[in-house]
Amino acid sequence: MIDDRNHYNSEHNRPQMIANVDPFVVQTLQSITGSNVVIETTRGNVRGSISDVKPDHVVIQAHNASFFVRIQEIVWIMPV
Repeated sequence: MIDDRNHYNSEHNRPQMIANVDPFVVQTLQSITGSNVVIETTRGNVRGSISDVKPDHVVIQAHNASFFVRIQEIVWIMPV
């Protein structure tokens, strides 16, 4: 016999990913896509051109490399 209560609890106790979206930051980054920026993160800064923006990260092109910066890690953004 299967105990449905344990089956139910095990499914609902699985870790779930929760991502906070900051729509104003995403919208601002989208509006300056293609521009050169300095992005200060919790780990330092990245300087380059914004090539793509997603709800959870921004892609910066710099020195023939791509940097994927999580939106949640951004402290400030400055167009240059």
